[in-house]
Amino acid sequence: MKTSRFSRTLACALGAMALSAAAFSAQAQPAASMPSEHAGMGHAADARAPDSTRAFQQGEEKMMKDMGRPYTGNADRDFVARMIAHHQGAVHMAEVQLKYGKDPELRKMARDIIKAQQQEIAFMNKWQARHGVK
Repeated sequence: MKTSRFSRTLACALGAMALSAAAFSAQAQPAASMPSEHAGMGHAADARAPDSTRAFQQGEEKMMKDMGRPYTGNADRDFVARMIAHHQGAVHMAEVQLKYGKDPELRKMARDIIKAQQQEIAFMNKWQARHGVK
């Protein structure tokens, strides 16, 4: 069964969201409940981490912050606001892959993700403008 580019992009975005949520959840745990090699380590303590790791972490922190804005009670506005932040997070991750990654298939996928996510971000920004949101 052949899947569409949108289905693959959506699956990638949902996977990234799940990974981000898991990472966010792990960061929110008290140090005593975390594995000992990670106990007490925040991203600020990761100065020895590879550049790619730090770049992923910075993007993830921004995405989670931007997705954490208060809800309005309007499902359409809340959806678009969070999806823009989520898609920008996906674009950032794909840019990190292009900067540091070597695998040609993943680099092509990263380019495809950037193109698709930027188109959807543009659509959602226009939707917000038409509805007086921002």
